[in-house]
Amino acid sequence: MTPYERFIKTNTKENLWIYILIILKRGPHYAWDMYSVIEKEFGFKPGSITPYRVLYRLEEQNYVESEKINRKRIYKITALGEKELEKAKDFYLQIAKQING
Repeated sequence: MTPYERFIKTNTKENLWIYILIILKRGPHYAWDMYSVIEKEFGFKPGSITPYRVLYRLEEQNYVESEKINRKRIYKITALGEKELEKAKDFYLQIAKQING
């Protein structure tokens, strides 16, 4: 694996929480549609159960919250999740600034 390929992997599949929070910042979503939204909007395929696991952990840590509507669980980002997403954005902007010199 080249350094670039490793960079892509660690910044997509291995950090799925960022993409999930971006999606939820745009509006509430069901867990089952995360896989297809991530593939469509960000161009990579997460593992089939990985979005569920990530959502569970994010909810456990209060970055997202959920409620059951018609026997289906819908997820929303919390204020804490928005702050965490903002930190990630600042981190990436800092890296881009350093790369650009």
